[in-house]
Amino acid sequence: MKKLISWVEIPATDMQRAVSFYEKILDFKLEILDFGAEKMACFPSGEGAISLAPDFKPGSNGVLVSLNAEDDLDGSLVRVKDSGGQITIPKTKIQAEGRGFFAVFVDSEGNKLGLYGN
Repeated sequence: MKKLISWVEIPATDMQRAVSFYEKILDFKLEILDFGAEKMACFPSGEGAISLAPDFKPGSNGVLVSLNAEDDLDGSLVRVKDSGGQITIPKTKIQAEGRGFFAVFVDSEGNKLGLYGN
């Protein structure tokens, strides 16, 4: 089966703050690519990036993208709080059998995202 998400861009208004936030909660390093008025930090998996562009604004009521925290959902949620994010839905069991848990948070830029894991 092909992966369901081909590419996701998470908007930022402060690139360094956003990159620092995602580096901490996902426990990997990101490189900021500078294209003048636009900046991008691609995820190592090749599935998306944090993006700063003049007309690309963060918001809490847009599409909900969920990130895979399969190996450490609890740790990721602690790191969300420690990094200045806000948990809006705590770790919750998914009712479908064998699907694990999810949580929803607001990141350092005001975007609402999900985390899935065990």
